[in-house]
Formats: sequence, C-alpha cells, structure tokens
Amino acid sequence: MTDSAVNYQLEDRVALITIDDGKANAISHDIAAGVHDALERARSEAGAVVLAGRPGRFSAGFDLSVMTSSPEAARNLLKAGADIAIEIHEFPMPVVIASTGHALAMGAILLMAADVRIGADGNFKIGLNEVAIGMPVPKFAVELARTSLSNAAFTAAVNHATVYDPAGAVVAGYLDQVVADDAVLTTALAHAADLAERLDPDAFALTRTNCRGASLELIRSGLAADIATFVVKVPES
Repeated sequence: MTDSAVNYQLEDRVALITIDDGKANAISHDIAAGVHDALERARSEAGAVVLAGRPGRFSAGFDLSVMTSSPEAARNLLKAGADIAIEIHEFPMPVVIASTGHALAMGAILLMAADVRIGADGNFKIGLNEVAIGMPVPKFAVELARTSLSNAAFTAAVNHATVYDPAGAVVAGYLDQVVADDAVLTTALAHAADLAERLDPDAFALTRTNCRGASLELIRSGLAADIATFVVKVPES
C-alpha cells in the first residue's frame, strides 16, 4: 500500500489489512483511504478479510485534532469513517477483525460493522465513548449497534457511553471471542481462512444482502442528514 499506516498482504485466500500509524491508530482521511484501497484489492483476489490493528491499539477513534478543528472538518472525517464502516458491513465476503487492543469510538464502530471480532485479553477499553467526550453517536453507528450489540447492553453502550474491558465487550456484543494478546492475529487469520474455504462466495454475497440490505438502506437514506447535523462540543481551554 502507498499509505505507510495501512499495509496489505495476501495469505493464501485471506487478505490481511493492518493499520499501524505507530501511535493510537486514530482514523484519519489517509487511513480511511488506505483501508478502502485495500478492501478494493481484496475484492478481486481474496475469499475473506482480516482487519487488524497494532499491538495494544486497534483504533482509538477519529483523529481528534481534525474533529475539533471545525464543524466542516469534523463532518468530512465522519463521512470518511462512515463510508468505511458501510463498506465493511456490506462487503461481499467475510470480514474478521483482530482487535489488538483499545477500540474506542470509530474503532468500536468498525468492530460492529464486521462479521467476527477477535479481541486481545488485557487491560483494554472497548466502546462508544462519544457521549462522554461531547459527541453524539451518529445514526449510522446506532443502526450498526442495533445489529451487533445485545438488547440488554444497547442503551448503556450507546447512550450512556459505557466502556468495557474485553470480557465485558463479549457480553455487550462488541467482541465474539477473547484470546491471549499474542494469539489474536493467528486466531483471526485461522477463522477467516475457514470461512473462505467452506462458504460459497456467491451464496455468501447474496445472503449478505438479504441479512443486511434493510439496515444498509436505512443507513444510506439518512446518511446525508446524519452527517449534516453532526456537532462536536469542543472543550474550553
């Protein structure tokens, strides 16, 4: 990949996309574009995808320096993040996330968009913390939460900005499985390889539409208004 923070490699039939900016893996325009380009490449040469973070960090969310610079900048970056989440959610092959550490805000949204989420065991924070830091949870993220989080956790996770440890994230629905931190990537790759091997790709793609088409239509129909009304409360200095 041309973006040094996003790396792509093909492992048999699994496309491994790794985000590593050397810091918090905050989602920027460059990272969003890099993930999109990698997903486009995977469409033509893979049977499943693994999206991984760097050790200790899957993603800390959006780049706050951009989100707090101006309303227009915040909305532009939100749109870039929404596009990636939508692309993952409707992707015509399985997407497994290797959640290598903290996954907050946009990082948690990406978890909710995927098929399978393998998390690292450790002192990590996972969840939608937007409401606690002065941001509303966008409607597209709320709809993703409806499809992945448990009914019992929904209000606490989304409206009350509850942040979970990995075990709690499994109960809430952000993660499907927690393994040792040094086994996250190998577990995710093995799971993706199994899905690529045993699922018929055409049947998967059509069933994907049957399963998620209604939610995606709802997300897309309201996305412009969702972005236009997004506001960020900038803390006073």
